[in-house]
Amino acid sequence: MSSSTIHRINLENPLTDTSSTSQTELPFTFQDVKAAIPSACFSPNVWRSLAYFFADTAIIVGLYATAAYLDAWWFYPIFWFATGTMFWAFFVVGHDCGHGSFSRSKWLNNLIGHLTHIPILVPYHGWRISHRTHHQNTGNIDTDESWYPVTKSQYQEMDWIGKFIRFDALLFAYPLYLFKRSPARPTASHFVPNNDLFRASETNDILTSSILWTAMIVFLGWLGFTYGFLFLFKFYIVPYLIFVIWLDLVTYLHHTEADIPWYRGKDWYFLKGALSTIDRDYGIFNNIHHNIGTHVAHHIFIGIPHYHLKTATDAIKPVLGKYYRVSNEPIWKSFFTSQKSCIFVPDTGGEVYYVPSSEVIK
Repeated sequence: MSSSTIHRINLENPLTDTSSTSQTELPFTFQDVKAAIPSACFSPNVWRSLAYFFADTAIIVGLYATAAYLDAWWFYPIFWFATGTMFWAFFVVGHDCGHGSFSRSKWLNNLIGHLTHIPILVPYHGWRISHRTHHQNTGNIDTDESWYPVTKSQYQEMDWIGKFIRFDALLFAYPLYLFKRSPARPTASHFVPNNDLFRASETNDILTSSILWTAMIVFLGWLGFTYGFLFLFKFYIVPYLIFVIWLDLVTYLHHTEADIPWYRGKDWYFLKGALSTIDRDYGIFNNIHHNIGTHVAHHIFIGIPHYHLKTATDAIKPVLGKYYRVSNEPIWKSFFTSQKSCIFVPDTGGEVYYVPSSEVIK
């Protein structure tokens, strides 16, 4: 298997991955880690999952009702931040749907996935599938799908627009990613089938989500035409942008840190790659956005619902030892540190790290 071939791994049983010739590098196996976790953690409770969905919905509706009732400019900044944050929480519920950890019912996962994703302009199936590729290839420089590093030569070949989007405007990059994909990957849209992100059997799923996404765009256009741009700006555009910032910030910080290794070729395999992520502490936001910062256990076992991730993490820490990464540093400090120091990795090497910032000349 070449290093540029996307790995298609059965995430329910990653041991079926045969892409590695060095499965014994870690001092523990996938089964060792799984055995440490209480079996109840792997079973979603559909009523508990639905409770999070309805609670998030109620909070969002309440915020809109309050903003419409007060219609006061002093309240709008509060409304914007709170609603954008709840859009992100909504996204995390749909994220569980995409992994099948919301429930064991495919139709219910798809229904709730669309109800949580389409209102915030995320094409559910397109995102679900590209995100699956990310999980199947985490930590692989050549085939990962989310916030993988560019190499030194790729960095030197990027024009100023590419560098600006990737390194300066990265908190607003998500909408562009939906249409263009990430740097150093073949261009592929999340809205159309027939590209290397999707299989032929997934065409109807992609088209379904794209049609619903388009309907949402039409609805927003109607709102703007009927009530004016200021109405749309106040009640949708700003909260949406806050959501985009949350999405880019959290996903970037999941996989960007100076001491996180990245792998090539035979030096990569699923478990080792899955450990190339880091848990973060978002303080008061941990519960609001459903502990999405508890990310290491999630990458190893996507079938664990978000409300079991803390229990699972506590269980696997003794097994993982030094291979478990966590940061309690303030989030914005971590972001600005990584933004300045995590620019590119060497062109060669089976296990590589971001080069020191002193070696980077923008």
